[in-house]
Amino acid sequence: MTVNTRHRSNKSQTRTVLKGLHPRNLHNQGYDFPALVKSHPALAPHVKPNAYGDLSIDFADPLAVKTLNAALLNRYYNIVGWDIPEGALCPPIPGRADYIHYMADLLGAEPGLGSGLNPGLEQPSIKLLDIGTGANGIYPLLACQIYGWQCVGSDINTQSLENVTRIIAKNPTLKDRFTLRRQPDKNHMFEGIIQAGEFFDVSVCNPPFHASLDDALKGSQLKINNLARSRGVQNATAESPTLNFGGLGAELWCKGGEQLFLKKLVRESQMYSTQCRWFTSLVSKADTVKPLKKLISKLGAVDIREIEMKQGNKITRVLAWTFI
Repeated sequence: MTVNTRHRSNKSQTRTVLKGLHPRNLHNQGYDFPALVKSHPALAPHVKPNAYGDLSIDFADPLAVKTLNAALLNRYYNIVGWDIPEGALCPPIPGRADYIHYMADLLGAEPGLGSGLNPGLEQPSIKLLDIGTGANGIYPLLACQIYGWQCVGSDINTQSLENVTRIIAKNPTLKDRFTLRRQPDKNHMFEGIIQAGEFFDVSVCNPPFHASLDDALKGSQLKINNLARSRGVQNATAESPTLNFGGLGAELWCKGGEQLFLKKLVRESQMYSTQCRWFTSLVSKADTVKPLKKLISKLGAVDIREIEMKQGNKITRVLAWTFI
């Protein structure tokens, strides 16, 4: 997560501003920590003034990040009891919400009913598939609550699916909107998940972007150093760097890394070209985009789009393609 803290002389400032988010993103004005603590008291011990006098948390602390997520989901998306196992991937909520908002734009959708977030504009006819939903289930959770979509989350990890099942059970409004399916074969993404005669409007994916656990740990150390510099600390080395946003096994790394994973995803999408309107995925590495576009075009896609998302100084991208 990239957090931009605007320098102010006003030491009573309570919001950490997140710049560049989608216009409909509920976090455009930053984190209202007093309000978050009021709705989710467990966050209170983690909130304190940063170097600029703004209330914030230590984003290098996995427990603080997870607790912030639970508070955000509770206050803004009416999701209670969200939790993840120790070490599981802990997604930055504003950035994940951005992905869903941009998918709504891609589909020409308007904000839906969710759980009373946008009364009168529910869109239960739109169906989303999340490839690799993980233990957090974040994309379907947000799509259900913001736009009222029907969602399917798939994963190869039984424990991850069991955790999301517990989250759904604590939120009755999700029970008829969010279903889970286990992927039985690590070599497939859509096969075994998309059923005969079934149609999805959009598939989303946050692929494992490292080629090994060692690469993932190095990436985490870099992130820790960047967070430290934002607090005025020049070096923050650690003998055993922690993954502050978590990530176990296939959540963060796979053989061949992001590029090989996405090539497999693209090739398999062609087999289900008539059963999904838009296939999409986050792409973390800019140099991965060009070869993927070339492959997608070769496979016969009729439209390919690169959607840029900005969060502070960080730029991420979603690659979208359709055969319809």
